Amino acid sequence: MKTIHTLAELRAELAQAPAAPAFVPTMGNLHDGHLALIRQARELVGDSGSPVVASIFVNRLQFGPNEDFDTYPRTLERDAQLLAEAGCDILFAPSEAELYPQPQGYKVVPPAELSDILEGAFRPGFFTGVCTVVHKLFNIVQPRIAVFGKKDYQQLMVLRNMVAQMALPIAIHGGETLRAPDGLALSSRNGYLSEAERAEAVQLINTLRTVKAQVGAARSGQQLDQAAIARIETKAAAALNERGWQTDYVMVRRQRDLMLPTDAELAQGEPLVCLAASRLGKTRLIDNLEL
Repeated sequence: MKTIHTLAELRAELAQAPAAPAFVPTMGNLHDGHLALIRQARELVGDSGSPVVASIFVNRLQFGPNEDFDTYPRTLERDAQLLAEAGCDILFAPSEAELYPQPQGYKVVPPAELSDILEGAFRPGFFTGVCTVVHKLFNIVQPRIAVFGKKDYQQLMVLRNMVAQMALPIAIHGGETLRAPDGLALSSRNGYLSEAERAEAVQLINTLRTVKAQVGAARSGQQLDQAAIARIETKAAAALNERGWQTDYVMVRRQRDLMLPTDAELAQGEPLVCLAASRLGKTRLIDNLEL
């Protein structure tokens, strides 16, 4: 695997490739979930000759003023070794000055109906930062395939819509969420948890599983409507908060666009997803479960 730090060197390297690459953008501090995306990208390109490219860049634009940009773990040497073992061909690890040589005045602003809900409601500007850096990385890498994790469910949808509306010739693939044996979704921020918090953190996926069971029971009894959804959401958030969590949201939405389903859609079996974000101590965790 080659580790490249400049745009010019990366473009020169990719110009020699027999086919356009598959791309996995990350912020580093890698775990098995990231490596599964690399392996998925490798399977997708097969024997086409397309290199698998990963990027590591902690993107200032997607961090709020009180978030953990300065303390976000930078573990480049370890990450490079893991990527090489997972089958990555090229690691692009630019400095901030290389990727943003000037203040990034031009930004990609996603539509409010998707970007200002759920995560966007609690992290203003987050998806503008994500879309801007991903679009810029797409312009640099010029991939034909890009792979993102489904743990960031809303992010995956925002980026898919961006690619479609901008007519980018990139196939976006979602990788399934990898979990620890107790069910906790793998996340770089899990490293912030104390031992006691790590034991408690499994309650987030347990809450989502409870919501899934309650939605299924209401649907089986033909009693699933918006009012029932609201009661399930409220009860789930309260249960977390009673355990000492600080919950931003537990919401059941349509899989296809993250909007609230109508009563008629619920009666007709509309595919749903439950998304949750809650803070345990100083660590904010997110997860989702398709229902």
